Amino acid sequence: MSDRSALLDTLTNASQRHLDELVEWLKIPSISSDTSHQQDVQRAAAWLVEKFESAGLKVEMVPTQGHPLVLAETPPVDGAPVVVVYGHYDVQPVEPLDQWIDGPFDPTVRDGNLYARGATDDKGQVLTHVQSVCDWLASGQPLPLQIKFLIEGEEEVGSENLERMLPG
Repeated sequence: MSDRSALLDTLTNASQRHLDELVEWLKIPSISSDTSHQQDVQRAAAWLVEKFESAGLKVEMVPTQGHPLVLAETPPVDGAPVVVVYGHYDVQPVEPLDQWIDGPFDPTVRDGNLYARGATDDKGQVLTHVQSVCDWLASGQPLPLQIKFLIEGEEEVGSENLERMLPG
């Protein structure tokens, strides 16, 4: 079996695990604009840190004046470019609740689509990148470039603390 074939098999066989992981993360009500969900936002960041750590990436949760940043990176690749993946783990408020068929933090598959707050904006998109890198590394194949992740918890409220953390 070729290296490429082994990688494709790894990714194909992981689809249910990928869905299960996304459902688990979507259950965390990481509403950054609601102070009553401050611990939930922290849990969402910690969930992501654990995912990166379990794949062997160098990872750091960076405290800010608000919600933390999650930084992770794959090993450097000599002479290869570096790609930065940006995303966020916070979500919009869920009101009005009566507009939801199922609870916003009770992920539900209907007609082949997954419905929950954050499923596409942005936990779903972020996790697609994370799972791709983690599964690639798990296949035993080295990445052809280095990937760095910057995932924040305040995009839905203006990213002020991200701006404060960036070099001037």
